[in-house]
Amino acid sequence: MLHIYEEAARCLLCKDAPCTKACSNGDPARAIRAIRFYNTKNVWRWIKDCSDADLERAEQACIHYDQPIRIRELLKNETLEPAHQQISESASSNISLAITFCGIPCENPFFLASSAICTNYEMVARAFDAGWAGVFYKTICKQEIREVSPRFDAVKEGQSFIGFRNMEQLSENPYEVDFDILHRLKKDYPKKVVIASIMGQTEEDWIELAKMAEDAGCDAVELNYSCPQMRESGMGSDVGQDPELVTFFTAYVKRNVKIPVIPKMTPNIAHISQPAMGAYFAGADAISAINTIKSVTLGEGSEVSGCQTGSGYSGKAIKPIALRHILAMVKNPIMKNIEYSGIGGIENWKDALEFIQLGCRNVQICTAVMQYGYRIIDDLILGLQTYMAERGIEHVEDLVGELLPKFFLPSNLDRDTIVFPKIDYERCIGCGRCYISCQDGGHQAIVFNEETRQPRIVGTKCVGCHLCRLVCPSSAIGLTKRIKKR
Repeated sequence: MLHIYEEAARCLLCKDAPCTKACSNGDPARAIRAIRFYNTKNVWRWIKDCSDADLERAEQACIHYDQPIRIRELLKNETLEPAHQQISESASSNISLAITFCGIPCENPFFLASSAICTNYEMVARAFDAGWAGVFYKTICKQEIREVSPRFDAVKEGQSFIGFRNMEQLSENPYEVDFDILHRLKKDYPKKVVIASIMGQTEEDWIELAKMAEDAGCDAVELNYSCPQMRESGMGSDVGQDPELVTFFTAYVKRNVKIPVIPKMTPNIAHISQPAMGAYFAGADAISAINTIKSVTLGEGSEVSGCQTGSGYSGKAIKPIALRHILAMVKNPIMKNIEYSGIGGIENWKDALEFIQLGCRNVQICTAVMQYGYRIIDDLILGLQTYMAERGIEHVEDLVGELLPKFFLPSNLDRDTIVFPKIDYERCIGCGRCYISCQDGGHQAIVFNEETRQPRIVGTKCVGCHLCRLVCPSSAIGLTKRIKKR
C-alpha cells in the first residue's frame, strides 16, 4: 500500500520539473507538491485531464537520484479524496483570507519572517508577486555585520529539514540602504504590508532606527529582542531575557513614532510572559514570537575554521515550542487587547492554522521558504481557503483564537474516561512495530501472533496511551469512542 505523503516527500520538487514537461495535459509536479503540503483536496486541478499515458511519460521523465516517484500510483491513489468530496474551484477561491493586523489591512495572513529570505528589494518583490501579503524585513542595525562561513546546518530526514541551524545575524547592508529599499517596496507595492525589523544597542539607536522606518513609509516596526547569536553584548536575546530592558526600549520607541510597534520575543527563557508583559505595559501594539532557539548541532559543515558555537534553531521541530509560548502569552489574564504574530516551524497551511486558532492574526515563515522557495504560498493560500470552505467559514477572522477555550491546566483534565485504540486488520501489514513499542515503552497490552502476524490489543492491560497508533507505519490503528474507565 502506497503512503501518499511519504511518496510525495520523496519528490525533489524540481525547478522546471521534467515530469510536467513530459505530460501533455496536466501538471503532475504541481499535483505532487500539493500532496507534499497537505493540499490533497485540490490535487485534481492539475491532473484532471491527464491520461494514464501522460502520467507514465511523466514517471519515466522523473530525475530522482534514487528511483522515480511512482507518479501513476501516487496521483491515482484511492486514498486521495474522490471527486464528490473535492471542493470546487469557485468555492475555495471565493473565500477571503483578508484580515487586519494592528489596524493594517492584509490580503492574507502569510508574511515573510525577518531573515535571509528577505534581504533586498528583488527578493521581497518576487515574494509579493507570488502572493505573500507582507514582509518583516531582515533586521536592520547600525553595527557592522560580518558573517561566518558556513553559517547553516540542518538535521534532516530524507530530503526534509527536521530542524535548521542558522548562525546568520542581521542585515549586512548599510542601514540607509535598507530603509531606501523599504521605501521603494512600499511605493511600488502599496497594498502589501512592509514592516521594518530593527535592533539597537542604545536608547538613541532604537529611536533613530524606528524614526527612519516611519519616515521610509513602513507600516510598522518590529523590535528584535531575540536574535540568539549576536556577537556584541546588550543586543538580541540579551535584551529579550530582561523584562526591564524590554519595557524601557519599547517605551522609548512608542514615544517617538506613530506607527505600530511590535516587539519580537525570545523563546530562550522559562516564562516568556515576563518580558512580554514589559512590552505590553510599555504600549506595544502586537508581539511577534518566537525567534530561533539556542542550540548546538554537530553535523558536517557545522565548524567555522575548526571552531564550534551555539546558535539559533528553527524548522518544524520547534513548532510545538512556539505554540507553547504563544499560548502562555495569549492565556495571560493581564495582557488584554494585544495582537500576535506567530513564528516557528510553519511549513504548510495546517501549521499556520494552529497558530491562528491559538490567537495569532498573521504568521511569519522562514525555514520552509529557505528550503522550498516562495512558491509554497500557493498551497498555504489554497489549503486554508479549502479548509474554510469545507467548514462554511467565510472570514479568516473567525478562526482567530477559536481553540483557546479547549486549553486547561493538567490538573483539570478528565482522568475518569479512556479511548482505546482499534486495529484495522485490512490495513495492518503485520510488521509488529506496535507490539515492540508497547512491550518496551508501554504497558505490555499487545500480543503478537507469530503465525498470522497479527497483533491483538488486551483491553484489561491497555491504558489508552496510543503509543501503538503513533508508531504504526501503515496507519492501521485508529480511535474508538471515549468511555468510562472500569
